[in-house]
Amino acid sequence: MTVPEPLVPARASRPLDKAMPRRELVSAPSDADADTPDAHAGLMARLGRLWERDRFPHQAALRPLFAPRLTDVAANRLAHAWCQAYTAADGKARRAMLALLAAASAAQAQQDEANGRLFRRFNNQPDGLRFLVDLRADMLRWRKQVSGLQALDKTLESLLSAWFDVGLLDLRRLTWDTPASLLEKLIVYEAVHEIQSWDDLKHRVAEDRRCYAFFHPQMPDVPLIFVEVAFAPQMADDVQALLDTAQPPQNLDKARWAIFYSISNTQPGLRGISFGNFLLKRVIDQLLSELPKLKSFATLSPIPGFADWLGKLNADEVEEIVRDKTRDRARRGVPDGARWLARLRKAATSPRGGGEVVQRAAMKLAAAYLQSMKAGAPLDPVARFHLGNGARIERINWGADRSPKGLAQSAALMVNYLYELDELDDNLGRLNSGKPAVSRLIARIG
Repeated sequence: MTVPEPLVPARASRPLDKAMPRRELVSAPSDADADTPDAHAGLMARLGRLWERDRFPHQAALRPLFAPRLTDVAANRLAHAWCQAYTAADGKARRAMLALLAAASAAQAQQDEANGRLFRRFNNQPDGLRFLVDLRADMLRWRKQVSGLQALDKTLESLLSAWFDVGLLDLRRLTWDTPASLLEKLIVYEAVHEIQSWDDLKHRVAEDRRCYAFFHPQMPDVPLIFVEVAFAPQMADDVQALLDTAQPPQNLDKARWAIFYSISNTQPGLRGISFGNFLLKRVIDQLLSELPKLKSFATLSPIPGFADWLGKLNADEVEEIVRDKTRDRARRGVPDGARWLARLRKAATSPRGGGEVVQRAAMKLAAAYLQSMKAGAPLDPVARFHLGNGARIERINWGADRSPKGLAQSAALMVNYLYELDELDDNLGRLNSGKPAVSRLIARIG
């Protein structure tokens, strides 16, 4: 799933100080002058001039950041100045600062331990955890361009995994009574189905809906991941109907299905740190306690990689998938994947839906894609998430998302992943053996 850029705003760097001698290095203040405002301001000024003047100054200036004692006053003052300078810098200056930090890290004797001290020192700064999450987002963006960032990222990812352990996270329901400043973040971070208006948002957090999010105690105003839930008497097959604000409220006494129709991660700096599976399981437990008449849990999910995958297939590869091998003979001159993709998109927006032949071919192509594996994991990122949680591929839905985004990424096709609580472990075992769990309907399509 896609996520927005970090929240930390970038500000323009100051003009270069041409009078600054190039041999100047930043030195940490002594214990005697560390607590004076003038000393702190002077250090900040020297740091700013240093990084603005040269993209790759001498890395020895940052050596105190890796000091063994986390209570070292001088090192902590330097860490505070570095974090403030980084927050105020623009993208070019930030990349230069990260390059310097990576060089300083590489010079450490026991690099992994030294990196751990560095990030713990940063974490001890005011709002340090939020800073580290944003810092890692930048590191992920530039790790292939800046030498040495991979080692820093490996250490930081490990620390963030511990600091964002699911046992430390709070599950909160968001409603229309939630503070507006927090509801606005749902609009910003919604990554699956864009929230069009305040009325749209009100519909998604209404009394007959649910929206749950994980929060960290040190970031109480930022949802780390959130899920939107609708209720229905049967498994949903059309996201337009779910998002229609004109639909009357659901009678929750008659609801038997809970439909997870949008799950959004909000922090790119937490990539690779999985708590989405815990979110869904916690939400299911919460829903069962609130609405004991619920019987089934499923998603109505996008297929974001389908169009790109299909567009790259040649004619023979498409024919191998769509041909009825029990009756049809191989044909020549059949459309390739790009032409099939155009055909599916046109059919999805046609009043007649393109006919049975086109829809049957679409189902076969989507089923083949959803069961495709690469390096032992499902090829599609959303399939990788849900199948990795123990769900199974239950049903493929034609014309389920005819929005511009839905047409672009999957020719309007969507998929239901079914969460049967007693089957999750067995399904995960099938996935680990290289065979995703599918329903009988999907098995017959293939």
